[in-house]
Amino acid sequence: MTHAPSAPTLGSLLDRRDLGLRAITRIPRARRDATLRWVHSSDLPDPAPFLDEGVTLLTTGAQFAETDADAYVTRLVARDVAALGFGSGVVRARIPDELVAACERHGLPLFEVPYRTPFLAVVRAAADAIAAHGFARRSWALAAQRAVSLAALRADPLPATIAELASRLDTWVGLFDPAGALSIARPAPLPPPVADELGDRVHRMLDARVRAADTVTCGEQTFTVQTLGRGGHLRGVLALQGSGIDQEARGVVTTVVAMAGFSLERAAELTRGRAALRAGVLRALLDGAEPLARDVATAAWGRLPAEPLRAWVVRGSDDDLLGYLETRAEHAPGAMFFAPSGDDTTVVLASEDADPPDALSTRFGASVGLSRPTGYARLDAAVDEARSVVPRTGVAEFAPGPADLFRSPGDDQVAAARALLDPLRRHDARAGTSLERDLRVWLDHDAAHDRAATALGIHRHTMRSRVAQAASILGRDLTTFEGRATIWAALRTSDG
Repeated sequence: MTHAPSAPTLGSLLDRRDLGLRAITRIPRARRDATLRWVHSSDLPDPAPFLDEGVTLLTTGAQFAETDADAYVTRLVARDVAALGFGSGVVRARIPDELVAACERHGLPLFEVPYRTPFLAVVRAAADAIAAHGFARRSWALAAQRAVSLAALRADPLPATIAELASRLDTWVGLFDPAGALSIARPAPLPPPVADELGDRVHRMLDARVRAADTVTCGEQTFTVQTLGRGGHLRGVLALQGSGIDQEARGVVTTVVAMAGFSLERAAELTRGRAALRAGVLRALLDGAEPLARDVATAAWGRLPAEPLRAWVVRGSDDDLLGYLETRAEHAPGAMFFAPSGDDTTVVLASEDADPPDALSTRFGASVGLSRPTGYARLDAAVDEARSVVPRTGVAEFAPGPADLFRSPGDDQVAAARALLDPLRRHDARAGTSLERDLRVWLDHDAAHDRAATALGIHRHTMRSRVAQAASILGRDLTTFEGRATIWAALRTSDG
């Protein structure tokens, strides 16, 4: 049995020829096809408080000598009783007209149980059908779990497992990868509008980075969606068309979720293994060994991005980030190459038509710096450009300016600049002066005392005096080009 066995319904009970049940009111198809949950009998004036939702009720009508039929039916409908069976010839020879009218008015299916058919026979028939269905469901679940387990041993485990699940549940099943792209769909892709809306929902789940399961409506179709992987380390999302699956089907889905999660975790391990090779290709590119890098990259992943390209420097190199980039690179061969660079950053080479890096920031909280369009001949300079503008948060793009030589100095340069300026800063802090600011303004105005004094709103003689005092504190001759250039560079570097 491939598909799940059908549950017993009110229609299947009414169609039992051995029971001789006869519909009195019109029973819509939806009501006939509703799952038969249980059959109960009662002649209480108000049995509703003692009934579960969805049960079918049998009665002989003894209560209608003192009970208003319309009020009785109203209470049953409010309790969501599935149908009412009336045993004729026991207490009443026929079904009361007012009961028929009330059932028709409130839409409660009414059927007749002939005198020759005991209520116990109807209850037993329903119980046997429910028990048989339960056994068939459990047998189906075991067979389905065995089938998906065998599918996981094939050469293409994920597609085979998803296809088997779709076949066993007789519904559409899709697997979204860590980038939020639909990587596997069985039996066929969804219509574009539905696929786009479902994709948006999946992206939001992945962006939240927490384990979740939900039921979503896209267009007029309902889907059950569940994340794969651990919280903070999501590996994708499994989506099934439909909702309200029972315990047996849920067990099969859980098996597939576990298998898919394991498979995707193994893929993440492979990504970590490939990272070393990628890092070697990047080093070869930066060292000018472009032919070697192209040969290795082509053999391992396909062609490198075409020129012009941009270098991204991403602060972060954890497994989730690398897995996401691996998925993006697979979706767009030749549009992106990435490699960890060894200092908790990842370098990405992206063609001009590659998707923007915004998702790296929104999903992983990574900071990204972008270089100007470049070619492989000046790749090392492009990486330096991107590295120099990596922000604290979000994405920033390199825009050259007059002070770019000092935008990303090394730690030793910063330390040297701060040591040189330290005497002046300590003097300002102790004396309450602003000689560092005055010196900056003076240098920004080409060391012209008159223009600097005007900018500060002071007399030019005061400006001369302050520059001379700063020079004395710093121990530098600011009348020479070397002295001025040294202090100017120190001020710019200390800003970095």
